[in-house]
Amino acid sequence: MQSEKGKYIFGVCKVGEKGQIVIPKEARDVFNIKPGDSLLLLGDEKKGLAIVKTEVFQSVAVEIFEDGNKK
Repeated sequence: MQSEKGKYIFGVCKVGEKGQIVIPKEARDVFNIKPGDSLLLLGDEKKGLAIVKTEVFQSVAVEIFEDGNKK
């Protein structure tokens, strides 16, 4: 379900006995997540968890470091 442009509610998933979750198909399709992709799990005790594809996070990190070198 899409609420606002670019914002989604993909539903509920349960944590299995081994601590695994299944990412809903719609979410995998929207974010182009394929078998074998690496995902980074980020956490904030107040705000919760976020899952990011590693290549997205790497490109952000590169931008941060490049901006820091320009100063």
